[in-house]
Amino acid sequence: MSFPPRDWGSGSLPAPSRRRFIQGLAAGGAVAGLGLWPKPLWAVKSPDQKNVLAGTRFDLTIGETPMNFTGRVRPAITVNGTVPAPILRWREGTTVDLFVSNALPAGSIHGHQTSIHWHGILLPANMDGVPGLSFDGIGRGETYHYRFDVRQGGTYWYHSHSAFQEQAGLYGALIIDPAEPEPFSYDRDYVVLLSDWTDLAPDDLFARLKKMSDHDNFNKLTVGDFVRDAQRNGLSETIDDRLMWGQMRMTPTDLADVNANTYTYLMNGTTALGNWTGLFRSGEKVRLRFINGSAMTYFDVRIPGLKMTVVAADGQYVHPVSVDEFRIAVAETFDVIVEPSGQDAFTIFAQDMGRTGYVSGTLATREGLRAPIPPVDPVPRLTMADMGHGGMGGMDGMSGGHDMSAMAGGSMAGMDHSGHDMAAMGGSAMAGMEHGDGAMQSHPSSEEGNPLVDMQTMSPAPKLDDPGIGLRDNGRRVLTYADLRSTFPDPDGRAPGREIELHLTGHMERFAWSFDGIKFSDAAPLRLNYGERMRIVLVNDTMMTHPIHLHGMWSDVEDADGRFQVRKHTVDMPPGTKRSYRVRADALGRWAFHCHLLYHMEAGMFREVAVRE
Repeated sequence: MSFPPRDWGSGSLPAPSRRRFIQGLAAGGAVAGLGLWPKPLWAVKSPDQKNVLAGTRFDLTIGETPMNFTGRVRPAITVNGTVPAPILRWREGTTVDLFVSNALPAGSIHGHQTSIHWHGILLPANMDGVPGLSFDGIGRGETYHYRFDVRQGGTYWYHSHSAFQEQAGLYGALIIDPAEPEPFSYDRDYVVLLSDWTDLAPDDLFARLKKMSDHDNFNKLTVGDFVRDAQRNGLSETIDDRLMWGQMRMTPTDLADVNANTYTYLMNGTTALGNWTGLFRSGEKVRLRFINGSAMTYFDVRIPGLKMTVVAADGQYVHPVSVDEFRIAVAETFDVIVEPSGQDAFTIFAQDMGRTGYVSGTLATREGLRAPIPPVDPVPRLTMADMGHGGMGGMDGMSGGHDMSAMAGGSMAGMDHSGHDMAAMGGSAMAGMEHGDGAMQSHPSSEEGNPLVDMQTMSPAPKLDDPGIGLRDNGRRVLTYADLRSTFPDPDGRAPGREIELHLTGHMERFAWSFDGIKFSDAAPLRLNYGERMRIVLVNDTMMTHPIHLHGMWSDVEDADGRFQVRKHTVDMPPGTKRSYRVRADALGRWAFHCHLLYHMEAGMFREVAVRE
């Protein structure tokens, strides 16, 4: 799925320091096309805007265009010459024809083949846009005709499924006007597409992750942290905590593989300095369609001074819920309505989950205004409880006084990364142990003795009412999955006829990711019977958060009691969670099922799902 690393070649601008770059902006030394000046207002209700294409026929040309977001010119993958790609506007009940042409130059660092996947859209398998599964891809000089009926409404997006082209700019918003009136009203309508950009060639970034997976973790614990923790928690507990993390060869500040030390975050293709702006009149209701089109970044979003009413998730209506902040996983979409009044400008603030950076924009009564930008929140720290290893931070409260160093090779799957045999104390050895309020989580035999698995969760839970690491008790009302409830009952109505349990697995140091410890190249397809209603149970055996996406079919998330709760196309899986959702296998063909963190997918957290009669 990837191409060998290549040099960006000559012709790039010299790299100024970040300080000199910002000083240059203050002096008026901005560069054209730098992603620093606001793009035209992305009012979805204004089809005359040049970056909104509406209708039933679309001609999209994928090419390579020089872009400058940081002071360096780099080749981006563009659609019709823009990053992000144009907003496409369809209408439910119509048939769309999309002619996608590959105009990538010979010798492009981004490869010779391309594709577009219509994320969350119900369509025939050969229209889904995944090379090797759905079709052969679009070769240089070729045009592929996508044609399908539009069977849904809401906010979605589209992106490449070829190599790392999504990281390089091939992503765009997709808005579908519903056939029936919406259950809420608004006066203005904006897309807020969040993404991450790197000046590195994406395949070089992947190679760096394979060699130094912790390259971007500048927040490792220090001696000063140890002293402070010892004063707060006691010396014994602090030592136990450090020993556990040491045995795992992990750090509790390792929240994301890539962060703002590598990335520049964008809002609608504009940097924070560029200040993307959406206009409003006081008292109007403004709909904001948030889309996380990034490759690897979770964003925590808020608008200081405004409540946000969440009215849709992943394109599907939910019962309105008023919040101050929400976390949006990679590939998720949330529609919110705000009613700005009382001041002329409000900041849209999106900080990354690891608190290394942010992107911001503005809602304002006129162009050129800004509101204060809040500081980035303190760097959060994972605990053993976050990873499903019980309810205490240092694990010293484990019932029965079990020796945690002995268990490090057991139910935590030999957190020693040196490749020692983990079978001697594999997950099955722990299956009968009790911890707190329930039995230990069992694990598939394929995880035992597996050099691609560096840990296993002991006591995972749905955690649907948990706002997430770094968002708990922050003084703001934060959206949780428990708040998301579809406005409609279970669309199928049948109880699941069978269940498939899959474990999300990985090895941090080797940057190896998989399901059940089996990477995609070694895994057999998951086979579903056409028309069946079944349940997928996911268990996160890693310390990372993973957004899991099933192509072609809805994922109907269940609550903690197994009842239908909310319909989604991407299901977020924080560390230490066990979540389930129902699937109706109503789409024949071969479908992708994967983590939507681009480099995790590329490293092996991908499966084929085959639906057959």
